[in-house]
Amino acid sequence: MKKYLVIVAALVMLTGCSKSVSDEEFGEIVIGGKGSRDITFNLKGDFTFSSMTRALTADGKDMTDVWIFDCDDNELLQQIHQTSGDADFGQPTVNLSYGIHYIYVVASRGTGATVSIPDETIIFEKVLNTFWGCYTMTVDAATDNTHNIRLDRAVTKLKVTFTDAIPDNVATFNVTPATWYYGLDFVTGEPVEAVNGQPFTITVPSSSIGVSGESVNIFGFSSSTEWTTDVTVSSKKSSGDVVSSVTLTDAPFKRNRVTEYSGNMWTAGGSFNISLNTEWGSSYTGTW
Repeated sequence: MKKYLVIVAALVMLTGCSKSVSDEEFGEIVIGGKGSRDITFNLKGDFTFSSMTRALTADGKDMTDVWIFDCDDNELLQQIHQTSGDADFGQPTVNLSYGIHYIYVVASRGTGATVSIPDETIIFEKVLNTFWGCYTMTVDAATDNTHNIRLDRAVTKLKVTFTDAIPDNVATFNVTPATWYYGLDFVTGEPVEAVNGQPFTITVPSSSIGVSGESVNIFGFSSSTEWTTDVTVSSKKSSGDVVSSVTLTDAPFKRNRVTEYSGNMWTAGGSFNISLNTEWGSSYTGTW
């Protein structure tokens, strides 16, 4: 699809035009041979939807935002942004003009999102579970009023588990991938906004001191083709001094897959293993 320009749609009130009762019942507007219909989209995928609470839930966490981009061959026709408090969250109703429409949908609980229409991207300050889907349809007087759109997970996740007990002088963990993706092309579903060497800092709660088996997780956007990057994992004192550090060389990542490393961080004799979470997709397991 071509890069498209933003069209700001205005509602134009036309005198002398009328809408029949039957058309109104079916959410259809017909003016001068042209028309539109109200179409409700049901979002489907690797998550659950509650019609009572209007919640889209994946891995026990609710999505907070849904974006719908309605396009034709050349341009964006309209953009709709839903938040979890909206009455029709997860089941948006969109008025579509007669003709061919390319519908792109993103559902996420990531934070600090910035949408760029010229670039066709959504960039997040913090990436969390995110789903993407596209749907092509032709709208006319006979089009059904309800359509399902399947969304697929657009992210990968790194989970690092420390099999030994966390020392009392550890205040934070830093997880630093050599390359990590913070954005999504909402037309293609591909990752964008590669950032090099930016650390994720996780504060260690006092309840975790002395506990073994604790883990940290980071999300990033990924393609469906496996790719690799080095990841440095370090623990630090409150002063910023490094207590311990390990580098995961050529850690593999893939969309809809959890890459899990586990091992000893502060004591000798351990190795880090990788496994892939089957709740997402086939897992990958590695050691250091």
